Amino acid sequence: MIVVNALGGLENPNLALARPQSDNPVGMERIDMDDRTIADARASGLTAVNITLGYVGGPQDPYEDTIRTIAMWDDALRARPNDLLRVEKAGDILRAKSENRIGVIYGFQNGAMVGNDPSRVATFAGLGVRVIQLTYNPRNQLGDGSMVKENKGLTELGRQVVAELNTHRVMVDLSHSGENTCFDAARVSKAPISINHTGCRALCDMPRNKTDQELKLVADKGGFVGIYFMPFLKPDSHPHAEDVVAHIDHAVNVCGEDCVGIGTDGDVTGIDDMNVYRGYAAKQIADRAKQGLGATGETPDTYPFVIDLRGPDQFHKLEGMLKAKGYSEARIEKIMGKNFLRYAKEIWG
Repeated sequence: MIVVNALGGLENPNLALARPQSDNPVGMERIDMDDRTIADARASGLTAVNITLGYVGGPQDPYEDTIRTIAMWDDALRARPNDLLRVEKAGDILRAKSENRIGVIYGFQNGAMVGNDPSRVATFAGLGVRVIQLTYNPRNQLGDGSMVKENKGLTELGRQVVAELNTHRVMVDLSHSGENTCFDAARVSKAPISINHTGCRALCDMPRNKTDQELKLVADKGGFVGIYFMPFLKPDSHPHAEDVVAHIDHAVNVCGEDCVGIGTDGDVTGIDDMNVYRGYAAKQIADRAKQGLGATGETPDTYPFVIDLRGPDQFHKLEGMLKAKGYSEARIEKIMGKNFLRYAKEIWG
């Protein structure tokens, strides 16, 4: 089965836990990849993953930080040619599968690095970036994020950037966007758009989740919606695997079975010591809040994953739960990866 994580990680989180907390500030880019990372990814059945690189938030210069981290990931892939393959076309996902490598999709979770120059989209596309999320949670120069109460939507510059993304065949990702930003982008984009990692607002009324109207508009235009394994799936911010299945099922009912997949927003390698991790997670959430990057539903005792759907078995377990719910093998294959592959062919060729 092809398994594509439309937004996730390819690192070993235990390496960060082994360092002093002061060495793990929010926004500090490093690549915590080791042999275990690759072994766990292969054991999970992962075919390809859209990783977050470049600027998300913090005091760094967005453009300089992004160029630097692209170079870091280029080096990481060159160091593991038998394990990793950079994905530039949809066919590279199939190639990764056939060669027993992990496809790595370069993606951004903020459009801040574009600055006021839409032509930078061409630069990033030339460097292998295949997904650009327009906003993170706050407002940027392109539009309002999910946590901006004014909900003003896409700016004129944002519209120009969407046009450039279409021209250079880069995915327009509306995860983290405000509702009107999502509506505006879906309507002005000449190509289908995606929401690579989200939940369903109808099941859990939090800003990071998408309304049925947003989900349906994206699907009606041939786009893609990925459901995440995040705290926003449940009102108490402590979801379980059954909540992931419920959100997938709702999205399928709204969008149809050809547009829904997964975007876990997490790593494959699990946490070894949850007692140590609790303190680490609380500090990360506090730091995000101080920088204005946090979202409703993030609390000191929440985790950025579903507690019983993590580690190398997460995709296998999800497949089993979908089968138990009565989903056919063909529908499960679509959700686990074929729907993203279909969308990628539309955008990347």
